[in-house]
Amino acid sequence: MRLALFSDLHANMAAMEACLAHAKEQGYDQLVVLGDLVGYGPSPTEMVGLCMVLERQGAVILRGNHDELEPASPSLIAAGNAQAIVADWTFHQLDVSLRQWLRRLPLSHVFQDVACVHSTVNDPRGWHYADQHSSVLRSLEAASTQHQARIVLCGHVHHQVLFYQGRGREILPFKPTSGVSLKVSLHRRWLATVGSVGQPRDADPRANYAIFDHKAGRITFYRVAYDIGRTVDALNKQGLPKELAERLEAGR
Repeated sequence: MRLALFSDLHANMAAMEACLAHAKEQGYDQLVVLGDLVGYGPSPTEMVGLCMVLERQGAVILRGNHDELEPASPSLIAAGNAQAIVADWTFHQLDVSLRQWLRRLPLSHVFQDVACVHSTVNDPRGWHYADQHSSVLRSLEAASTQHQARIVLCGHVHHQVLFYQGRGREILPFKPTSGVSLKVSLHRRWLATVGSVGQPRDADPRANYAIFDHKAGRITFYRVAYDIGRTVDALNKQGLPKELAERLEAGR
């Protein structure tokens, strides 16, 4: 089975459409969205609508922290906090039925020996970042004991990294190159953070996604150029804080 993995879409339709088109060219059997459909971006209603269609077509859609929408603190909004402003705007853009659909999404899904989650397997709603030795190891150990899984595929971090467990409890990170297939050997445990479709944060503004080929035991990370100007124009049209567009253009 070839899994096409998309995470942290953040209501960026231009980026998601580009990644979907790219993935179609590569070929896949199962589409998986690893959470954070909304937040930061200008098109929450359109993104949720797209993911609802994808789910009806057989995609697995998981819940991320940004999908648990709540109105933002008025004091933070008054202080000009960009994240609070866009979170509150997103909440009010989505009607009750769409917010309920988001909150009903599962936190994790297991394919054979592969565990998919937005954050970490050991505490999927704790929204911990799998980016350090300790958090990666805890997630891998929980995947093994709870699901008999040796591979964890997750998002939340907004970076593309492949971790593998060496001898004992040693966790080693590897920074992938876009389009280069990597072998995921059977005698080790692995955790991949697939990056962000809608808001990369590694100084490269191109969208991120990955394809994991279970039968071949290989994973390929991709960077995809898209029309950032389209998303920036939409942010400006909605009157959202300039900081959001600046972060998107800088990839941070």
